[in-house]
Order: sequence, then structure tokens, then C-alpha cells
Amino acid sequence: MIEYILMILTVAGAILALIQRDLLKSAILTGIPGASIAFLYQYLLAPDVALTQAIVGTAIIPVFFALAVYKTRRMEE
Repeated sequence: MIEYILMILTVAGAILALIQRDLLKSAILTGIPGASIAFLYQYLLAPDVALTQAIVGTAIIPVFFALAVYKTRRMEE
């Protein structure tokens, strides 16, 4: 039962990140699917994969996306 909740949370987090108008918020919200997938891996007894997913999918990828959005933001005149 918990795996279905985690899968729904993954899809809902991805949709939430897609419908955001602000790119910085969207970049930060990409960590939600990464975290829920990491919890799903931990539930499925794959702790090494879960740790890697938690580090990469929850921390590194959203930070890189946020930095890319921040660096490429155009100035309003």
C-alpha cells in the first residue's frame, strides 16, 4: 500500500513542478519526485540505491537546475 502512495506522490510532485510559472520554484520542486523515489527504494530494501537517489535526485539535480535558472534569468528593463 505504501508503494502506491509513494508512486502517486512522485507523479504529483512531477506534475506540480511542471505547472509552476516561476522557473526557480519549478527547479526546487523537482526534489519532491527524487525524495519519494528514494523512499520507495528504501522500502524495497535497496538502501544503496536509495542513498544515491536521495543525494542525486533530491539535492544535486534541483540545485543545478536552480543555479542554471538563476544564471540565465533575464533582466527586466
